[in-house]
Amino acid sequence: MPYNQFLDYLLLEKKYSVHTVTAYRTDLTSFTTYLLQEYEQDTLVDVNYSQIRSWIIKLVKEGLSNRSVNRKISSLKAYFKFLLTIGEIDKSPLAAHKALKSKKTIQIPFSPGEVEQVLSLPKPENFKEARNAAVVMTFYATGIRRAELIGIKLQDIDLNNKMLKVLGKRNKERYIPLLPELCNNLREYLQYRDEVLMDYTPYLFLTGKGVKMYENLVYRIINNYFREASGKVKKSPHILRHSFATHLLNQGANLNAVKELLGHSSLAATQVYTHNSIGELSKVYNMAHPRQAKK
Repeated sequence: MPYNQFLDYLLLEKKYSVHTVTAYRTDLTSFTTYLLQEYEQDTLVDVNYSQIRSWIIKLVKEGLSNRSVNRKISSLKAYFKFLLTIGEIDKSPLAAHKALKSKKTIQIPFSPGEVEQVLSLPKPENFKEARNAAVVMTFYATGIRRAELIGIKLQDIDLNNKMLKVLGKRNKERYIPLLPELCNNLREYLQYRDEVLMDYTPYLFLTGKGVKMYENLVYRIINNYFREASGKVKKSPHILRHSFATHLLNQGANLNAVKELLGHSSLAATQVYTHNSIGELSKVYNMAHPRQAKK
């Protein structure tokens, strides 16, 4: 059975993003190609676990990380679950599969000092400077994802009421309050935005050619701005989102509130940021605990 029905299900029923569905398609196509080459089999309905396991071994030998392999297997698992649901198979060949162990990489956020150094740049004098400053400040002041920032439309911003509507994963909407400083950044940027606008577009952040921004450009903006301020290896929009969450928690923000701001579906996803707050929690503990205070 072709997997187009499954991909339509993800896109239309589950409301997954086009980017996510494309990743599923790539993984399924990769495994289908392997099956055809190694077993002369062109359908996934009759696949057995030994065939999947041989593909896993091949991927590992090719140097793919365990995390990447697990993601590909996750795509297969979701597909077989879909086949079970529609009655195409009786049992998933991955029912007893255990994910490969992968190292948990600790994402090191920017320090408040590093962020302050970047945000203390001179007043912008052209479109590019105004846009880039607004992009950096939007990430740090709201904690939104890169795709969410790219997808912001003019109608999503209410500068008078200092509120931003964000369309997150699976088309879930959430509202994030805007800092006065960010509102000022956006007002400055909007003054320059009309200079590059050729044809009408609803999107807030544009390229120098007046069209919607793309992911690599957003990444380069963040990387370039933090290159001088930070010696950290990874300097990306996600690290800035990570910094937003960590700095809020360090200042005593409620975990549930941070969860809502980030657009997480569960607290477990938000709790990955708490490890960075242990140092701050230790200070509070040592200063506030009655037994510690007696020493």
